[in-house]
Amino acid sequence: MIVDFKSNSTDSIHLFVLNVYQYNREYEKTINLIKQEDPDVFFLVETDAAWAEAISCFKNDYPYQIEVPQDNTYGLLFYSKYEIFGESVHYLIDEEVPSIELDLKISDSSMIHVFGIHPTPPVPTQNPRSTDRDAEILLVGKQAKKHHGPCIVFGDLNDVGWSYTSELFLKTSGLLDLRRGRGMFNTFHAKYSLMRWPLDHIFVSKHFTLRSIERLSAVGSDHFPIGTKLCIQPLNGNKSKENTEEAEEQSNKKIKAGF
Repeated sequence: MIVDFKSNSTDSIHLFVLNVYQYNREYEKTINLIKQEDPDVFFLVETDAAWAEAISCFKNDYPYQIEVPQDNTYGLLFYSKYEIFGESVHYLIDEEVPSIELDLKISDSSMIHVFGIHPTPPVPTQNPRSTDRDAEILLVGKQAKKHHGPCIVFGDLNDVGWSYTSELFLKTSGLLDLRRGRGMFNTFHAKYSLMRWPLDHIFVSKHFTLRSIERLSAVGSDHFPIGTKLCIQPLNGNKSKENTEEAEEQSNKKIKAGF
């Protein structure tokens, strides 16, 4: 469990994540919520060219962007007030499903390595055993483990936080789940109150403490947005899950199956 913020820190970040639902055309609801929340970074998935055009109104306030609009429900839009370095668009498992990787310069002394992902869901006619999704999540986890500084993995993972794959991800990546010990923060399905799961996630390395995490108001999508405020405080007592030989072996098997 990530510890709470306890002391002043100048190096902080406010994140906002939303699966907009590509066919949702109520752009103004999302735009108004972003203006209200005023995050440092927002990441929108399921974004096509129409969404990219609608969100372009933020380009002055968010001068750093990575835009990968697509009409197959796997488009990505990443907007930042912080300068972006070394950005890459990857197609890790499927040539039609992008993910992003970048560094954010938070201050002269702090950089954050960021992965933004939206792997395919388990769909009986397309991906019945979730192999593509699991492989992408675990592959990104292994890549995140290689970074010894502050690191964040976020997006719509199409998986709940208590699944076997999520547990493997936490062990192999060394990252922490902001929800642990705080609640479910169910983000899907926004339109069915009796059937909701936490599918949108923000995982962070042990360098962070938590100011707040919040499920935000509905914006016409089938997902709720989720936002968090984090501080970089490396000496904080965070403890990540121990990676075991068995977990490593199972992760490798799932990644191999995805390929």
